[in-house]
Amino acid sequence: MKKLFLFASAVVLSLGVFAQPAQPAAAIQQKKAEDVVKFKELAYDFGKIKQGSPVSHDFVFTNVSNSPVIIESAIPSCGCTTPVKPEGAIQKGKDDKISAGFNAANAGPFNKNITIKVAGIDLPLQLKITGEVLSAEDYAKYTAAKNKTGK
Repeated sequence: MKKLFLFASAVVLSLGVFAQPAQPAAAIQQKKAEDVVKFKELAYDFGKIKQGSPVSHDFVFTNVSNSPVIIESAIPSCGCTTPVKPEGAIQKGKDDKISAGFNAANAGPFNKNITIKVAGIDLPLQLKITGEVLSAEDYAKYTAAKNKTGK
């Protein structure tokens, strides 16, 4: 009798699980930041820069949604990168920018990300800055060679 009761309980529970309606595709699909803001570029290469000389670049974007958007956060991958996001809402069809600063304290190549989160949007987007920091001596050699060749 106990086995029959356990078997019947398992069948009833299984039917309950399989009877759940499938979620529509729209409910599963997540909103992406790229759907509401379009950046003119997602990556920028500073090239060769002198150690100890901070640099910055403006990532310009347009609000392509039908309503105002708010850039909730701009989070750098490390402390050497300092993003500055717009405060307040960006109106429909308007342009704005996120400035990405890099302090160039350590010599060597760099590849840094900035994660952009838009309010009310599930998936953030990534901006990327790259380049190579040269010591003062190496930078002087680089600029001398560059000026000599005219490139």
